[in-house]
Amino acid sequence: MTNADLIARYDGRVPRYTSYPTAPHFSAAVGPDRYGAWLRDLAPDVPISLYLHVPFCDRLCLYCGCNTGVVRHEAPRRAYAALLEREVRLVAAQMGRRRVSHVHWGGGTPTTLPADCLTGLMASVRTLFDVTDDAEIAIELDPTALPTDRLAALAAMGVTRVSLGVQDLNPAVQRAIGRLQSYEETEACAQAVRGIGVRAINLDLIYGLPLQTEQSVAETARRALGLEAGRVAVFGYAHVPWMKRHQALIQEATLPGAQARFDQRAAIGRVLEQEGGYLPVGLDHYARPDDALAQAAHHRQLHRSFQGYTTDAAPALIGLGASAIGCLPQGYIQNATRVPDYAQAIRAGQAATMRGVALSAEDRLRRAVIEQVMCDLHADLPGLARAHQADPAPLLAAARRLEGFARDGLVSWDGAMVRVTEAGRPFVRNVAALFDAYLNQHNADNDTKPRHAQAV
Repeated sequence: MTNADLIARYDGRVPRYTSYPTAPHFSAAVGPDRYGAWLRDLAPDVPISLYLHVPFCDRLCLYCGCNTGVVRHEAPRRAYAALLEREVRLVAAQMGRRRVSHVHWGGGTPTTLPADCLTGLMASVRTLFDVTDDAEIAIELDPTALPTDRLAALAAMGVTRVSLGVQDLNPAVQRAIGRLQSYEETEACAQAVRGIGVRAINLDLIYGLPLQTEQSVAETARRALGLEAGRVAVFGYAHVPWMKRHQALIQEATLPGAQARFDQRAAIGRVLEQEGGYLPVGLDHYARPDDALAQAAHHRQLHRSFQGYTTDAAPALIGLGASAIGCLPQGYIQNATRVPDYAQAIRAGQAATMRGVALSAEDRLRRAVIEQVMCDLHADLPGLARAHQADPAPLLAAARRLEGFARDGLVSWDGAMVRVTEAGRPFVRNVAALFDAYLNQHNADNDTKPRHAQAV
């Protein structure tokens, strides 16, 4: 079967599976009181990770699907930092001083906050929590916006990993997406963070953007090799103007079709693997062989969260800030997405939890299957059912559709173990979706069917 045939058959719209159940199935049934109870019920020795969300940028890129907006004045940024610190204190009061193994700053662009706000927030985190000496402190950066004082703040915060948004280095593509950023600016940013002792650098690349071609994305990937990043994430652009209105400014006629997207993804992968020596990790990440992500994948210790593929094994991820999502053993929660709503809750001295979902035993089993498929590209269905003390019959019933995937060469399937082939890697979300009991259900709060991104 040709790639064109596979694309025609499998290029539907399915979730990215950074959680299960996925965010459209969160509901208002989980609110501040329940979240507080979940925090208090965590066993004292359970390690946690923290995610701090800053929903501000200096510019709004047209392709962006994040919860962020342009804020040009310092006062609202300082006000938000103060709210974030209050939320850190609220959570710490519920949980006590817990051991923290990972701290991730995301957005938006976290460094839009004033330097003293960044260092002050990180100091509060270290005071209120036991941040381990070997904890990873990661932050997302816009290479065009890193003033000297923010660079000094990163050093003071003890940042150990930075993620640089590259996306594409072709000027025509950059103009089409409203993100002008030269290679030289990106290289200077990488050198600057290395100058303060940061050795771990991630890059983000995107295919499926307007005006991109197979040749142009390969050239971007080739130039990106010079940045010597340990990890590269390669995302397919998700055109969802019904969710992100600014994406309507991208003319759909300029977007590559499904076959072109498939070819672009493959071209980037060839450059990274054959010319850069990177190893493929999961669906869309690449890592140097000596990077911890590649090692985790090799030892089947990879995890998947709202930050994508990660080595973070902490069973509790505490989301802080407007729109932030957290994951606890009991379930998922999400804060209010609008800053005014978030601010109102925090100022009232309560959690800003807007919605969430409590996990059932079946949810936990299916989540384990989906995560293992997404991370390890295989899953032993009866074995996972035994580990969860569950009947494997529902999983095996869902797996009947694997026979079609097997005929197309995307998986091997022996009735118990599913293994995604290398040809099936681009379609791994489709494989995971077979085990999603919620996929065709309506949103919990508004009785509408979720609309997901393209599978390929």
